[in-house]
Parts: sequence; C-alpha cells; structure tokens
Amino acid sequence: MKNCCGDRKEAVRTQVRESYAKIAKSGDLCCCTGGKKKDFNPAKFAKVIGYGKKELKDLPEGANMGLSCGNPTAVASLKPGEVVLDLGSGGGFDVFIAAEKVGRKGMAIGVDMTPDMLSKARKNAIAFTENTGLRNVEFRLGEIEHLPVADNSVDVIISNCVINLSPEKQQVWNEMARVLRKGGRVAVSDLALLKPLPRPVLESINALVGCVAGAVLVKETEKMARKAGLKNIRMILKPDYIESMSEWNDPLYKTVAAALPKGWKLGDYVTSLYVSAEK
Repeated sequence: MKNCCGDRKEAVRTQVRESYAKIAKSGDLCCCTGGKKKDFNPAKFAKVIGYGKKELKDLPEGANMGLSCGNPTAVASLKPGEVVLDLGSGGGFDVFIAAEKVGRKGMAIGVDMTPDMLSKARKNAIAFTENTGLRNVEFRLGEIEHLPVADNSVDVIISNCVINLSPEKQQVWNEMARVLRKGGRVAVSDLALLKPLPRPVLESINALVGCVAGAVLVKETEKMARKAGLKNIRMILKPDYIESMSEWNDPLYKTVAAALPKGWKLGDYVTSLYVSAEK
C-alpha cells in the first residue's frame, strides 16, 4: 500500500528544492515572496526587517537575496567563540553575519537541502574571507528534518523564514533540541498564522514556496518547541514583513490577497514571528 502522507511530504520538499534552486541559479526570483528583482531592493528590505548597516557591510555580493522575514542573529545575541547553526542557510546571508559576531574562535555552520544554494554559499564564502579575513564558516548539504550535525554540539541555532516550508515541522524542532548543547539557545525568525488561511490560499503551491501556506498558528509553533523539550520560550510578533510586502507591490502578496475574503488583508492572517528558546 502506498504511503500517501510520505509521498505528499516528499512532493513538498521537491517543489521547494526546485524553486530555490531556480532562485540560486538565475536570480530572477527573490525574496520568500517570489518577487522580481527589478521590483525589489534586498538591502533596503533587510533594513526594514531589522538588519543594521554594519551587519550588511562585509557581505559578499549576492548573499542577500531577500529571503528573510526578520533578523534572527539580533535575537540570538551571539557572543565571540560560539558555534552557530543556520537552518536553511541559502546563499549564506545570516551565516556570514553570524560569523562576524562569533569571531575567529567561533564557527558559523549553514545547512541547506538545495545543492545550487550550497554552491552559491561556498562561492560567497571565498569572497567573505577576502572581505573579512575570517575562515570560520562551513556549509553542509542536508535537510533540516535530519541535520548533518552531531548531538550536543551547537551553542546557538538560527533560522530565517525556513521552518514554515518544512512538511515535518515537529521533527525540525526535535532536531534542534538534539544538536543543541545544554544551555544552548534557539533564535528563529519565521512566518506564523494569526488565524487559519482560507482553502484557496492553502492550495496554492506558489504561496507555499513563498512561505505563507506552510505557516502554522503561533500557538502551534510554541507547542512544537515545548514538545521538543525546549524551555523559556518567548514569542514576539513582528508585522513589519507583511506590511512591507504590500508596500512594494509583491506579486505573491497580490495573488494571495485576491484569494482572501472581501475586506481582509494578508496581515490579518499572517505575521512575522521571532521565537527564542533554550535547552
């Protein structure tokens, strides 16, 4: 008998992997939202969602593809010498920022399931070393549901608009708890739901790849983190991301908005969410 649930999960992973491979190779699509480059300024967008000018200064060209919905490195309060793991690291944007914060004695590791993104990140790492003199970044191919990372080996886990794309979110939280050292911290920026999305939105794979249809309720995110064994869980709602989508006329925003009930907007359903927790 065929495992329909397993097939569906793998279909989601395949679609996400193919979509982000296209972003990595062509650069035609940008942001978690699917906007066109000509309509979008990644640097300006990064500042809107919480990145400072100093953080963006030494980034390799092309590392910032606008795939963020917040700044998890700010929430993480990274310290020199720490080992940081970024789930769904893409072109290395947050890995490079984290690497500067933890310094020469620290390490920033990125995990991504898309080989094309991994190639882009490793190429960017060469430019990062030339810009900063740091050699403390590493990129690994793998799924965030099955991290290629040893137990109890990481001080801090960050992730930026990625967990919502996983068809097995509880497993992702379980893996985070596994690889964290005792006393380790989680700092996640993600999209979450304030209320369930209408069915037409949920059925749109474009919305899924845009990090919208894969989001779960805020309370469900907290429940999964707690079930994984994490403690001191804190949730901060940040509506700036959704508001900025409407301001720069994002195509995905327009598509999703058209599927919403009359008089409702995407910000009534979806928010950017910062989650911090400890092991």
